[in-house]
Amino acid sequence: MTALGVRAALQPRRWLATALVLGALASPALALETIPVALDQARIIKLPDRAATVVLGNPLIADVSIQPGGIGVLTGKGYGATNLIVMDARGAVLMEKSVSVGGPSDTTVVVYKGVVRETYSCTPYCSPRFTLGDGDDYFTKVLTEITTRNTQAMGVGAK
Repeated sequence: MTALGVRAALQPRRWLATALVLGALASPALALETIPVALDQARIIKLPDRAATVVLGNPLIADVSIQPGGIGVLTGKGYGATNLIVMDARGAVLMEKSVSVGGPSDTTVVVYKGVVRETYSCTPYCSPRFTLGDGDDYFTKVLTEITTRNTQAMGVGAK
């Protein structure tokens, strides 16, 4: 193969490499700023002026509630990543960010009993904490205890 033949064979590769680089630079997914949120925690975010609609890609991962004064409260609901889009009344995108929900930020101890996991919150004394991914029986027991306690507390407060 001549030098001209080698140069011609490399040309499509250069075009492909250039297209991939330009495509990556133009991709909005790479340009998104990430908002980190801990599971079961809330984070305050400032919404742009003229915000009329707020969309979350996956409401099982995060939730957002709109407050007066252009404030949003972002809450981590499940592990993973999703996106947040804020639009004006005409549908123009004012803000688009990625939302990443990670593990709890408090001091936790994870106990494995075979393949069954139990999570304890140790702030400073260890108490059961229900966390996504815990064993079914443990998760249900802890959630039931918390629900019962909250129901009793609300019943006392209503009197």
